[in-house]
Amino acid sequence: MQVQTEKRYYTPEEYLALEETSEYKSEYHNGEIIPITGCTTNHNIIAGNFYTRFPWRIKQQSYKVFFADVRLWIPLKNRYLYPDVMVIQGKPIYAGTGKTTVTNPLIIVEVLSESTSNYDQGEKFDFYRSIPEFREYILIEQSRYYLAQYTKKSKNQWLLTEYHGENNILKLATVEVEIPFDEIYQEVDFSETEE
Repeated sequence: MQVQTEKRYYTPEEYLALEETSEYKSEYHNGEIIPITGCTTNHNIIAGNFYTRFPWRIKQQSYKVFFADVRLWIPLKNRYLYPDVMVIQGKPIYAGTGKTTVTNPLIIVEVLSESTSNYDQGEKFDFYRSIPEFREYILIEQSRYYLAQYTKKSKNQWLLTEYHGENNILKLATVEVEIPFDEIYQEVDFSETEE
């Protein structure tokens, strides 16, 4: 006979206290703590390429770019998440007294994997859309030259633009920035298998 254990629910404060001393990152999903699995080298390279290419294209403009370790608090959905890359216009609005959690991204970038693709394109996108400042969502495939760009047009309308093939240039809609695919995918090994 299998014994069912009762699921433990945590307050946001309990989660943050545990996260401070944890050896690995976890997300907070409305009371549940979900460990974040490791990512592939391709995933890391792509997120890093976007992060490093973006800032020098917006010199003299008021944008901040954050990578992987900065947490996002979504109060309307009771979620703490770790997007791959976030772009904030102006000054970050922090949750709490520290400077580890922001609330106001304009652009969010996620690198897709087989295990997270449906979540990133579905439920997670729903969470992100509850953020008032959020205007653009970039989803980058790591196993082929493909990118999906969602741009907010009105309160309940998002426009999807798809990019296929290595000779494309990503043209952001909310910021005057263009990034060629050969820079986004620089040093990516498509022969690697995803996890």
